[in-house]
Amino acid sequence: MSDVKTWIKDTVTATPVVLFMKGTAQFPQCGFSGRAIQILKACGVENIATVNVLEDPEVRQGIKDYSNWPTIPQLYVKGEFIGGSDIMNEMFESGELKTLLDA
Repeated sequence: MSDVKTWIKDTVTATPVVLFMKGTAQFPQCGFSGRAIQILKACGVENIATVNVLEDPEVRQGIKDYSNWPTIPQLYVKGEFIGGSDIMNEMFESGELKTLLDA
């Protein structure tokens, strides 16, 4: 599991916006992941790096352990854990997410 945590840390710090989700940006496999993609696109994010947690059970569990957050999707901006789709939605509605993404 330490290799997975190292990979996750490297992934979230090397890429400005990373969404760990069920499915892909083109084909989300759950409503929450689909909503997260819609929010990021509405904020003008063009290059959304996504990780499909359904492809690897170790990554699926590893991201939950890494963030100490029990659900997927999970958004990271500049290496910082932001939250899941509910938090993203609240931040989007307040304008806080766009401000964070534009910084």
